[in-house]
Amino acid sequence: MPVRVAVILNRKGADVVTVPPSATLSAAAELLAEHDIGALVVSADGRTVSGIVSERDVVRQLARAGAQRLQSRVDEVMTANVTTCDRDATVDQLMATMTQQRVRHVPVVEHGALVGIISIGDVVKSRLDELELQAQALEQYVSGAR
Repeated sequence: MPVRVAVILNRKGADVVTVPPSATLSAAAELLAEHDIGALVVSADGRTVSGIVSERDVVRQLARAGAQRLQSRVDEVMTANVTTCDRDATVDQLMATMTQQRVRHVPVVEHGALVGIISIGDVVKSRLDELELQAQALEQYVSGAR
């Protein structure tokens, strides 16, 4: 039975750090550091997804335009076309989406509302947990068959 996004959210929690579109890139960088995360969902109300801004976005903006770029609004540099999923998506589907879209963070949205976020680290941890369970089951089968 495939593992679903809902299972990952149940394990890790559904907390999502958001930033308003009008915030500065500097404020976004502070939030990323404060929460030790790689991306922020851009949202005016904390429920709707307007975009996403990542550590990579901040670094690229600094490299292109220097420190003055930190005073830019988040909505000027965010990715507006956000790849999302719902709780029923499988980990395999999510891995394929992340690979094809070249994204590391996927907001989870249901009925237009933000209900969580999944990172590539969450996906890898889920797969490792699944492989560990399979290895244990095989070990028990082999040791019990003697």
